[in-house]
Amino acid sequence: MKKFLKEFKEFALKGNVMDLAIGVIIGAAFQAIVTSLTSDIISPVIGLVADTDFSDMAVKVNNVDIRYGAFITAVINFLIMALVIFLFLKLINKLTHLSKKEEIKEEPATKKCPYCFSEINIQATRCPHCTSELDAAENEPEQ
Repeated sequence: MKKFLKEFKEFALKGNVMDLAIGVIIGAAFQAIVTSLTSDIISPVIGLVADTDFSDMAVKVNNVDIRYGAFITAVINFLIMALVIFLFLKLINKLTHLSKKEEIKEEPATKKCPYCFSEINIQATRCPHCTSELDAAENEPEQ
């Protein structure tokens, strides 16, 4: 049992799990703000058209209330949350790409002599070590 608790503690205290927990807590708090926005501001403004609070709109069918206003409010909540999450992830991806440095591929400055295999300048037409004359095809940089 001790080994199990130790393994669980190591798992729970890993960075990814803690980050996820913090994200869930912040998300729940943000959801309350979005719910308040739709329930207290957006729904009443839309409800002005119907002269009632939008979330209270319902249709009575066989003595059963079908609260379509509450459903539409929940859909508005979802759309706002999805938009905010999309914008947040887009910002994070942009910041991640900015932090990565572009690797500049440098052209090789040297090549190997095909005769003595010593390093020589890429533009050399004659090897300074073995004095072999290099062909134009050999003057191309090695890949």
